[in-house]
Parts: sequence; structure tokens; C-alpha cells
Amino acid sequence: MIEAVLPVVAAMVLAAMALALWRLLRGPALADRIVALDTLYIDALALLVVLGIDYDTSVFFEVALLIALLGFVGTVVLARFIERGDIIE
Repeated sequence: MIEAVLPVVAAMVLAAMALALWRLLRGPALADRIVALDTLYIDALALLVVLGIDYDTSVFFEVALLIALLGFVGTVVLARFIERGDIIE
């Protein structure tokens, strides 16, 4: 049963990634692009989890955890840049 569902879920996540990439490239504002980038890395996490379930390995989950940590730090840095215009004080 799950073997039939995982390709559909992966296709939906890839479609969400394509839409987020379109918003990242299209804009119109900097805040929209940052939200699209945040959504893109969350979609990448979801795709890695789906692939980890499909291939039955824990390597994908470890990579997803690493991307989650880096994505959070990246979002905080970009939010600070928008708010203050500088990253390091």
C-alpha cells in the first residue's frame, strides 16, 4: 500500500518545490523571496523524508536534520538582514 502512495507524495512535493522556486525567482518583494526560500527548504526536507521511507534508510533523515538546522539559521540571518540591514553587529 505505501509503495503506491510514496511516488504520488514525492510528485506533490516536487510540484510544491517548483511553485516555491517560481515565487523565489519572481518576487515581487524581498520578503516574498525569503518566505519562498524558507518554503523551498521545508519542501526539500519533506522530499528527503519521503525518500528515506521509500529506500528504508536513515541517511536521508540525517541529511534532513542537517538541512533543517542550516535552513533555520539561514532564515534567522535573512530576517535580521531585512530588519537591520546588517547581519553581524
